[in-house]
Amino acid sequence: MITGTSPSQVLEDVNNVICVNNHEKMFVTVWLGVLDVKTGVLTASNAGHENPIIKMPGEDFKVINDEHGFVIGGFEGMKYTDYNIKMEPGARLFVYTDGVPEATNADEKLFGMERTVEALNSCKDGNPTDILTAVDKHITDFVGKAEQFDDLTMLCIEYYGIE
Repeated sequence: MITGTSPSQVLEDVNNVICVNNHEKMFVTVWLGVLDVKTGVLTASNAGHENPIIKMPGEDFKVINDEHGFVIGGFEGMKYTDYNIKMEPGARLFVYTDGVPEATNADEKLFGMERTVEALNSCKDGNPTDILTAVDKHITDFVGKAEQFDDLTMLCIEYYGIE
């Protein structure tokens, strides 16, 4: 990333480049966040991606209902919006693809956002690896042997702050 370039500008630039040669009309969702490790300020922008989920110290995980821009590759000239989250030391951020809430069991029921947040909170004070393992186990137990048709990608980070 070029210094001084905001996440929204990066998404706008990438969208325009992809749209120029997107003969197949493919698109992608993107959530892009840049964390200033000195201040804890996370600047983010969303291009049609799932809502991030955050846990502040001493609290539960909560969905951030951020403003979604349009998907990358949909239309040239799209504009995206930045927003800031102040991460406190010990805060955890969870981002994921739609394969998480859309994981489907044999009865064709979706895992959903409520179960996703419950799975996160079942291990809310664990480290990021423990949290990801817990969410994966909840999903695996829920879907059983039902075949899945989407990727299931998750990322969890913890902000430690500056000592």
